[in-house]
Amino acid sequence: MSDVRQHADDIHDQFSDHIDVSVDDVEERLTTLVDEYKVPIDEARRSVTNHYLEEAGLEREDISRGGSEAANVEDVDEPEQWIDLTAKVIELWDPRSDSVAQVGLLGDPTGTIKFTKWAKSDLPALEEGGVYELRNVVTDEYQGRYSVKLNSTTVIEELDEELEVGDDTSEIEGALVDMQSGSGLIKRCPKEDCTRVLQNGRCNEHGEVEGEFDLRIKAVVDDGIDAHEVIFDKEATENLTGMSLEEAKDMAMDALDTTIVADEIAADIVGTYYRIEGPTFGRYVLADDVSELDGPADAEQLLIKARSM
Repeated sequence: MSDVRQHADDIHDQFSDHIDVSVDDVEERLTTLVDEYKVPIDEARRSVTNHYLEEAGLEREDISRGGSEAANVEDVDEPEQWIDLTAKVIELWDPRSDSVAQVGLLGDPTGTIKFTKWAKSDLPALEEGGVYELRNVVTDEYQGRYSVKLNSTTVIEELDEELEVGDDTSEIEGALVDMQSGSGLIKRCPKEDCTRVLQNGRCNEHGEVEGEFDLRIKAVVDDGIDAHEVIFDKEATENLTGMSLEEAKDMAMDALDTTIVADEIAADIVGTYYRIEGPTFGRYVLADDVSELDGPADAEQLLIKARSM
């Protein structure tokens, strides 16, 4: 079976319960994009999937990618994965949108994670303190924070059992040895509930969009034993650097170059020692509390070490 045919089969399986479409129709659309327009197969698949989503009047969260797998909270380290979780509802928050029925915090022995349950999913309500098996939820990511979304395909089963919730807070003391690509002044997709970082003006989900500016740092902090990946969101970046988002935008506009912001930040923080505390999400530590430490920071040696990682 060809690669295009396999993708066509997968897409057909996703939509066969919603609209009348054949595998041959899906394959023809994919082939046109791949062979005639030289679109990479992954982008072609997203484009064809978006076409059928619009035709069916569905959102992406309404369709499964085929076969969710059991996972723990600590296993969530990339978006758009379909998983099953057994978790306790630690806390419920007030939704900020009419499209959201419930939002809050789930936990299992490996850590905690935010969840969102869509109003249109028509799912039963979750109760604080309740333990649930949640089948077919989809993962998401925003500024290094992973979350899960409950949608119309999710199955909720309340369990009559207790579940211990683990502590996922990390504390790191070490030298900030590198700033990774994607730091500084970035643009995010403006579509509701998306917020993905744009690459060359394109969102992986929604194609070409007019992005919204944001500020962040993706750093590597070396504690002398391990190298930790740390994300500073806009608030943490502004607190660390003293540079606001508006100042960063003005700086980039004056230079006609957004990379100048990352260069300025790197010159200020690389080689500095910090104590960083915050929750762990997948492989990232999210910087919630940061304090500068005295340390024998040799910036040149630290950069050499960082580039060798």
